[in-house]
Amino acid sequence: MPKVIFVLPDGERREVEVENGYSVMEAAINNNIDGIVAECGGACACATCHSYIDEAWLSKMPEMDDMEDSMLDAAYDRRDNSRLTCQLEMNDEWDGLVVHVAENEY
Repeated sequence: MPKVIFVLPDGERREVEVENGYSVMEAAINNNIDGIVAECGGACACATCHSYIDEAWLSKMPEMDDMEDSMLDAAYDRRDNSRLTCQLEMNDEWDGLVVHVAENEY
């Protein structure tokens, strides 16, 4: 099973296993990762699963669609490496993915 490494805003690192086909957001929720709120449950209708993809992984991410791009405009401190984790579906190629959790609880 692939793993995701979540880096919390305080620097704590949490490594979790994720079944293929689950979103990065679901991995966070299922493993009690603080900061991934996911108020809409993964419908791309809020920005509370906003995170920053580690620079080393950006080229491996799928292109962002217009809906995600629009929702990220509502996110606090959007950056070039911002993504909504509900829109990222895990696969074996992403084993070791590093995700920096944004400040979503404001």
